[in-house]
Amino acid sequence: MIHQYKLKGYNIVMDTYSGAVHVVDDLAFDIIALYEQIPTEEIVAQMLEAYANDPEINEAEIRETIADVEELKNSGELFTEDAYKELSIDLTKRQTYIKALCLNVAHTCNLSCEYCFASQGKYKGDRAIMKFEVGKRAIDFLIESSGYHRNLDVDFFGGEPLMDWRVIKKVVAYARSLEEETNKKFRFTLTTNGMLLNDEVTEFCNKEMYNVVLSLDGRKEVHDHLRKTVAGIGSYDHIVPKFQDFVDKRGDKEYYMRGTYTHNNVDFTNDIFHMADIGFDKLSMEPVICDPSEPYALTEEDLPEIYRQYEILADEMLKRDEEGNGFTFYHYMLDLSEGPCVQKRISGCGSGTEYIAVTPWGEIFPCHQFVGDEEFSLGNIWDGITQKDVQCQFKQSNCYSKPECENCWAKMYCSGGCPANSLHATGSINGTYGFSCDIFKKRIECSMMVKVAQSIREMEAEEQAVTE
Repeated sequence: MIHQYKLKGYNIVMDTYSGAVHVVDDLAFDIIALYEQIPTEEIVAQMLEAYANDPEINEAEIRETIADVEELKNSGELFTEDAYKELSIDLTKRQTYIKALCLNVAHTCNLSCEYCFASQGKYKGDRAIMKFEVGKRAIDFLIESSGYHRNLDVDFFGGEPLMDWRVIKKVVAYARSLEEETNKKFRFTLTTNGMLLNDEVTEFCNKEMYNVVLSLDGRKEVHDHLRKTVAGIGSYDHIVPKFQDFVDKRGDKEYYMRGTYTHNNVDFTNDIFHMADIGFDKLSMEPVICDPSEPYALTEEDLPEIYRQYEILADEMLKRDEEGNGFTFYHYMLDLSEGPCVQKRISGCGSGTEYIAVTPWGEIFPCHQFVGDEEFSLGNIWDGITQKDVQCQFKQSNCYSKPECENCWAKMYCSGGCPANSLHATGSINGTYGFSCDIFKKRIECSMMVKVAQSIREMEAEEQAVTE
């Protein structure tokens, strides 16, 4: 299976199953589109007619290009057969071990964001703060359930996790104390709205946190419209100076600014550029996932503008990169040389199997977006995974378990999409949320174009350096 598209002057051909990406001229682009549809002689005839006014294109050139396409096919870089369908069946039978957990240390928050999927941090339940004994047992459970995995990830989440700051520090210290004797290595992440950031938190995060996610929606008027304090006051002026100070002290350690765009700011690139302009260079902006009846919900009518915005983003990233003040965008980060393993390409994030969420009272859910939905409760950190049938649903969910994914060129990039988004949109974790799929595919096209343009620039710079 292949996917062809033209964007910003580049003719790009993606081969789904090999992962190969080709940048070709117009003739090759047109031949590839016909290559498996009609016989060679018909391709030659059609190309001669199509390029009749191009003096550089003749029959010999056309046949040579067809031969090049055939060579790419024979080498496994074009029209590659699907070798992974049977593997997807094997993956559903495999023994899985937990290697990451989202520790919901606080089911409460000091903001009251209107679009919050977690019901302003309460997850449709009572407000709660995790006790150290629960966090300690969660770390023990993770180690016990990790099998052969040596590197273990823990994300401190909420609500607002910094409202349980003392427990976070104690849990980190406890986990570190076990690393040598258990031969495990912990990587910690913190997701925060920034309201409680201070020098102590910053110093600790720079020492212990592998990554820190900072929540900011962009421009002041956009951010303050939906991200207010419990008193109804916008939070932009309070958190931005804190974020700037934090990032300045963070140095070269990982962080990223995570925003959410809604129907209110379909021109979300202006929010991304605003964040870049005020000093942040690792950025993410996600489409809101919410009830379609909400006034800020994205609509099908928004899609053309959303597509245009992702193209604007790609152009601006290339421009700023060339000027020496570039930034990274989370969804445009592609590794074409290696990338994720085949198992991850098929199965995705591993929610419910390799990744779990733990509530303040120790209940286990497949991920933070399922917390509070008792249908998807997996058990608890004392008794372990007791609802094996529920976990099995997640083990069987992948890009081959969804009929709508069968002929989709992007399935090896999205792994079938987010199970939580699928559930909320269709009522099933094996459903397909078409709106989200459309946005994802556009992001992949744009990110691939950025990667292609950067690679070509690098090659041209190397060639120029050799000739000088």
